[in-house]
Amino acid sequence: MMKRYVAIAFRHLLTDDLAIHRPELRGKAFVLAAPERGRMVIRALSPGAAAEGVTVNMVLADARALYPDLEVFDYEPHRAEKLLKRLAEQCLRYTPMAGVDLPDGLILDASGCTHLWKGERPYMGEIAGKLKGAGYDVRMAMADTIGTAWAVARYGTDGAVVAPGGQLAALMPLPPAALRLDRAITERMQKLGLTHIGDFIGMPRTVLRRRFGEQLLNRIGQALGTSPEPLEPVRPPAPYAERLPCLEPVRTRKAIEMALETLLEMLTRNLLEDGMGLRKAVFRSFRIDGKVQQIQIGTGRPSRDRHHLFRLFGEKIGTIAPGLGIELFILEAPVVEDLDARQEKLWNDGGVYESTEIGNLLDRIATRAGHDAIRRYLPDEHHWPERSIRPATSYDERPAIPWPIDEPRPIYLLPEPEPIRVSAPVPDYPPMVFVYKGKRHKVKKADGPERIEREWWIETGPQRDYYRVEDEEGARYWLFRSGHYDGEGEPEWFMHGFFA
Repeated sequence: MMKRYVAIAFRHLLTDDLAIHRPELRGKAFVLAAPERGRMVIRALSPGAAAEGVTVNMVLADARALYPDLEVFDYEPHRAEKLLKRLAEQCLRYTPMAGVDLPDGLILDASGCTHLWKGERPYMGEIAGKLKGAGYDVRMAMADTIGTAWAVARYGTDGAVVAPGGQLAALMPLPPAALRLDRAITERMQKLGLTHIGDFIGMPRTVLRRRFGEQLLNRIGQALGTSPEPLEPVRPPAPYAERLPCLEPVRTRKAIEMALETLLEMLTRNLLEDGMGLRKAVFRSFRIDGKVQQIQIGTGRPSRDRHHLFRLFGEKIGTIAPGLGIELFILEAPVVEDLDARQEKLWNDGGVYESTEIGNLLDRIATRAGHDAIRRYLPDEHHWPERSIRPATSYDERPAIPWPIDEPRPIYLLPEPEPIRVSAPVPDYPPMVFVYKGKRHKVKKADGPERIEREWWIETGPQRDYYRVEDEEGARYWLFRSGHYDGEGEPEWFMHGFFA
């Protein structure tokens, strides 16, 4: 696919943003200033201040002498980066990849996106209209490379669309600064009378390297497309994603459901072609007022059953508030796994029943109650009870070893053993009475002890003697004594689990 990039330059980023939040400043001359070497220096200015002859890096006292009514606000050093990141995330409605271009710009990867807006110029016009309508003064350009788009956006014609392969012709009349060169290099070129890129771009590379260094050659290569220049997105694109723009803003639940069904059909078709199933899906809606809403689902096993996925999303669609209307929907699958076309079986070892119905039921329960409400555990290769089980990563993960059946184990194992007080007749006998959380239990039946030694290659400490006991009410418990009756102190007793 041919690459196409859009560069967006914000001419008064910080002051525009301040005026958006404080409308009374619109049209006024004001600046943002910060202390430097004992004096206040201007870091950003409004169009009104620029019209009065104020410039960036001017000392505030000099600016006030030039325009006494100048309003001054504090400059926040990292404000521009945070603001650009937020704007880049809002631009994800137009592209899956948007990056921050400090100190005052954005870069969008428009490859394969413009047809959704019926062409490159309508695509650019839509983005420009949104940003300017929000209150930002922007210049934009589109080209095959980031370097050329950046140069034309700042030094060429606003809104220009450079034809594919037309980088060189677009760069020729621009000044050397359009190549993003260090100031020292551009000043040297100015002294030599090289006022346009066309004055030197055709010179031998050895001459340019000797005169101006490697940076110039690298920037020329990036602008022409002969040297790579990666785009660092604010949010890495999902491995599978589908977009659906709306010709008219969507305001009803039925229309949202229709959009979701369309996107699910497109997404599951691509998953089927690659033999994949999703484990997590995110459905985003972009409103015309700039607000982005999303709902998310997860599955216990890879799935590409669009009817099942739609039912999971249906539990949450009601949380989407369309407001004045939704103009774009995006469905992403950020987590996918290989999926056998046979829809492999669930976690039953005997293979008695298929997993589809049970897996779908568990997914619906998890969607309503949360994924933490469902837990599945597998046996682990340890004898120490706390380490003898581990959480399963999915519903159909198979255990490496079988569940032990030689000794009964409680249905519920406490995360940490809890201390109890006991009355035991002689060593190695089970307790006759124990007190747990203030309640006294008289033991009616008991079995044990079962001695479990610590795994010496992991930790050291006393062994445990476990007992299965039943009280007068019929409740069954798993207790243990830690240590020996060896005359050096009384051993401690603990509650560790409950039988059904």
